[in-house]
Amino acid sequence: MGIILKIITPLTIVPTVSLVGLSLFTNAADAASTQWGIAVATIALLTIFSQILTEVKVPFVTYSTLKGVHITWCNLFKLFPVLLTISIMWIISLILTVTNVLEYPHPGRTDVKIKILEQSDWFRIPYPGQWGMPTVSAAGVLGMLAGVLACTVESISYYPTVAKMCAAPPPPVHAINRGIGVEGLGTVLAGLWGSGNGTNTFGENVGAIGVTKVGSRRVIQWACLLMILQGVINKFGAFFIIIPQPVVGGIFCVMFGMIAAFGLSALQYVDLNSSRNLYILGFSMFFSLVLPKWMETNPNVIQTGSEVADSVITVLLSTSILVGGFLGCFLDNVIPGTDEERGLIKWSKQMELKSEA
Repeated sequence: MGIILKIITPLTIVPTVSLVGLSLFTNAADAASTQWGIAVATIALLTIFSQILTEVKVPFVTYSTLKGVHITWCNLFKLFPVLLTISIMWIISLILTVTNVLEYPHPGRTDVKIKILEQSDWFRIPYPGQWGMPTVSAAGVLGMLAGVLACTVESISYYPTVAKMCAAPPPPVHAINRGIGVEGLGTVLAGLWGSGNGTNTFGENVGAIGVTKVGSRRVIQWACLLMILQGVINKFGAFFIIIPQPVVGGIFCVMFGMIAAFGLSALQYVDLNSSRNLYILGFSMFFSLVLPKWMETNPNVIQTGSEVADSVITVLLSTSILVGGFLGCFLDNVIPGTDEERGLIKWSKQMELKSEA
């Protein structure tokens, strides 16, 4: 992994991570456009709670054996900006539903998905092979390999970012190795349980740490327990599915924007006055949006004579994250530039690696 960290430079990480957020803009737009008023109000509340009212303390009546009943002041808005925003906007959507301002089946109503909650079973225990035995194909393996490589680059950039948010020292190489290994193990287990996705460091969770300012491992452990309960107690998981769509869209706009911003934050290591760096950055990000869009409008353009090869190439060229990361990595390692210009000196200090300047 130490060798990979010397090849994967900041100009590789910027397009890879930024495109994770930028490529999800259609999901945020589709959800928010169902009712722009609710979505904009959600964005406004989340902005106020997470950025403006962070130092405002709210009094709570608490009890302890030493002080008895007393008043405790808490940074409520700093700790729970997302939860408060969703709760308030959910109540507003409920009022709009009861007063029939939003006619059925408007996605902004709170009862449009209520049947999911009513029809879901109380308990369901997932088990390996529940959807049948796993199948293996060249297209599937190479397609997932592309995703795994992109996720590896993404995770390498997230680890020091989260450490910096939590005021912790940057993780050493052996810790990064363990982290990537555990993500791989999680992906294997997810496949055995029949999940449609792998397990990796999710950018939205990194964004949540940046918004909420909460990075305690104990909080993460409790969140893991809650997610396990959601997977076993169906009613619990279905309850969160009925969150009004425009509220979800507003949250997406902020969270996905945070992901893109975290990717761009790696530019602090490189020399932005260098035309070389600007060329690599601009081309890798722009072309990685152009090529997948062209592949989307021309899905059958790849004709090699082999269906497997066609499928593999189509998947690879349609993944903007992979295209952007590959172009950034290739150009940064091929086009001549000093270590300081490429950001390797500052990046090496951040990752606790020895620079070969």
